[in-house]
Amino acid sequence: MKEVSTDDLARVLWDYMLMGHVMEPCDLILVLGSNDTRVAEHGARLYLEGLAPRILFSGNVGVLTRHLFAKPEAEVFAEVALGMGVPEEAMLLESRSTNTGENIRFSREVLAAHGLEPKRFIVVQKPYMERRAYATFMKQWPGKEIRMASPRLGWDEYANELLPKEVILPLMVGDLQRIREYPRRGFQIEQVIPEAVWAAYEELVRRGVTGHLVG
Repeated sequence: MKEVSTDDLARVLWDYMLMGHVMEPCDLILVLGSNDTRVAEHGARLYLEGLAPRILFSGNVGVLTRHLFAKPEAEVFAEVALGMGVPEEAMLLESRSTNTGENIRFSREVLAAHGLEPKRFIVVQKPYMERRAYATFMKQWPGKEIRMASPRLGWDEYANELLPKEVILPLMVGDLQRIREYPRRGFQIEQVIPEAVWAAYEELVRRGVTGHLVG
C-alpha cells in the first residue's frame, strides 16, 4: 500500500482547522496579529465590504514576529488596512498582547475603554489557526456570537517565501495538540477532534513534526 504523503496528512489537519463560517454583518471585526499581513488584508476587505462599522487590530510581538516587524503587529496591520482605504477613525488598536488569550482579553479592555460592548464579532486569523482562535475566544469571552474568517487559501496555496510549508506544518501540528490539551488547562473550550484528524496528527508526530509541541 502506498504511504500517505505528508502533504495529504497536512490537508487533513488544515481542513479541520477551518470553521467554514458564513460571513454576516456584525458589530466589530477583530483581526488577530501574526506574521502574515494577508490576515490584515482580509480583515480590511471584510470592513470595506460593509460587514462591520469598526475594525480592531490586536497584537504586540510574539515568537514569530519578534525579529520580523519593527513595531507591534497591530500597528503593522493597521497600516496595511489604511493603505487599502480603511479610514483611521474606524480602527482601534490593541498593542500589548503576545498570545491568543491576551488578544481577546486585552481587546476586551480596549473596547470597554471606548464604551463599546459588541455582541457579534468576525474574528480574522490565519487559516490554520481559525479553530484554536475560536476555542480561545469562547473561553475568554463567553456569550458572544462570533464567526471566524481567514484568507481563502488552501494548504497548497497558502505557503510562500516567508511562510514555507516546513514552517507552517509544525505550527499547525502544535495547534492541534493545543486544541486537545488547552481545555484542561482552562485556556480554551472543548472541541471534538475526529479520529481521522487525530490519526493524521499522530502520524505527523511520528514523522518528526514536533517543533511546536507543548510539554
